[in-house]
Amino acid sequence: MKTMTCSQLGGPCTQEFHGETADDIIHQQDQHLKDAVAAGDTAHEPARKDIKGRWLHPKKSMDWYNNTKQAFANLPVD
Repeated sequence: MKTMTCSQLGGPCTQEFHGETADDIIHQQDQHLKDAVAAGDTAHEPARKDIKGRWLHPKKSMDWYNNTKQAFANLPVD
């Protein structure tokens, strides 16, 4: 199990996400951003917009994804 924060994934806060894979953590952060924006948290809106728009640019999105997976791989196990 490893831990990453919302800010490590491009978000504005220190909410921690725990998972066995980078994909686990990415999914948790996606849900966190959805929930925060739905609750009216404007600080999370730019990150949510980035995630929604990221897949419109496949090269950029794959760079982000691969960088996130590498950052996850470099983390120590909790």
